[in-house]
Amino acid sequence: MKKIMRHQFQLLLGTALLGLALSTATFARDLPDFTTLAEQNSPAVVNISTEQKSLLQRKMPKGFSAPDLPEDSPLNDLFKHFFGEGGDDLGDRDTESLGSGFVVSSDGYILTNYHVVADADEIQVHFSDRRTYQAKVIGSDRGSDVALIKIEATGLPTVKIGKSNDLKVGEWVLAIGSPFGFDHTVTAGIVSAKGRSLPSENYVPFIQTDVAINPGNSGGPLINLDGEVVGINSQIYSRTGGFMGLSFAIPIELAMNVADQLREFGRVSRGYLGVLIQDVDRNLAESFGMAQPHGALVSRVMPDSPADKAGIKVGDIILAFNGKRLLNSSQLPPLVGTTRIDDKATLLVLRGGHERDIQVSVGQLPDQEQAAEPEPAKAEPDQIEQIGLVVIDIEPQVREQLGMEGSGGALVGKVSPGPAQDAGLRRGDIVLMFDGVDVKSAKHLRELIDKAGDKRTVAVLVRRGESPMFLALRLNS
Repeated sequence: MKKIMRHQFQLLLGTALLGLALSTATFARDLPDFTTLAEQNSPAVVNISTEQKSLLQRKMPKGFSAPDLPEDSPLNDLFKHFFGEGGDDLGDRDTESLGSGFVVSSDGYILTNYHVVADADEIQVHFSDRRTYQAKVIGSDRGSDVALIKIEATGLPTVKIGKSNDLKVGEWVLAIGSPFGFDHTVTAGIVSAKGRSLPSENYVPFIQTDVAINPGNSGGPLINLDGEVVGINSQIYSRTGGFMGLSFAIPIELAMNVADQLREFGRVSRGYLGVLIQDVDRNLAESFGMAQPHGALVSRVMPDSPADKAGIKVGDIILAFNGKRLLNSSQLPPLVGTTRIDDKATLLVLRGGHERDIQVSVGQLPDQEQAAEPEPAKAEPDQIEQIGLVVIDIEPQVREQLGMEGSGGALVGKVSPGPAQDAGLRRGDIVLMFDGVDVKSAKHLRELIDKAGDKRTVAVLVRRGESPMFLALRLNS
């Protein structure tokens, strides 16, 4: 009996081990083999080195907490006047940068990132077979971080262009680039998410991956298992300067559209509404009476823009564009940007708790204009102790030169621990609206806060640098 049981046990154990071996072999066989993809695509991927001159960063004195302002902002003088002196020490220096790119046509056109070749005085392109060429910029687009450069060569190997729209979360992808100058480095991972919005890029629904990307990978291709380029590796999220598991690529359809326009016209034309938008978080949704956060919250409407002419207002929440519902604000810019100029579009808007359709004629995105340098304001700080805020009035000429409409606004000079700090208010913010009411002055802001009474959460519109945004201020936690 014991012998029979021992025999059965051995039989079961052998069967289990055989099954494990087969499953392991099957798993290994199912893992992608990247060798062919690397061999096929590496000849068309290039290392890009540039030389340029750049200004040294402004040096600030020890202990000075500077807001997020441009170095030439007139508000810097205002802060010096009220909250201490800063110092300037600007100079020139030669710099070198490394990036990647890939050949999209055999006659020498190469795609890369805008930030790889921006302000470059000299661009060199290096192939895997050690050939080196001088390149020139055909066109670049800061809004999408795409640049098209050209070398004088023919018969070059090219990549195969795919479709990022067909990508699925969890799909394997491959990157080829030159991290830290190590030419033609191959890394692999999966698609982590699609349609990601980054603060610095309004017109790009990024592909997020966990592919190891480091400085020098920028501009290189993201490749699917069919050997097709589906994106341009552009940015990483990092607290150390190195890879931390989050990398972002520009969808190839968007990049090729930009490249085609740069090649034909030397510039990019995009659809334009004339609004600045942001996501609606849980606290803001509560302040606007929404059951759950979604849509694109309008934080600014440009004067005489298509949105302004159509009647869009600050505080409107755009819920849909031409029938496509918006889960978050990052979905709107690509939809608008790819709409033909002068086409009619229908916006579903939430205003005052009610939904309404608004027709708008899509315009053309204008070129960015440089703001003039205004004179500093001369006003006295006003302390609002109940929320931990010190604000300053802004004189009319300063407001005009900053491009601010109307005659109101209160500049945040100091934020102490309390509701304002918890809401995310920062020194340098300009408070434009409080609970749906335009802020006329620092004193007026204090009055609005006093009148808020028992309200738990209110929406506060601030301008930070050139970007307005809504913040949810919890008065009674």
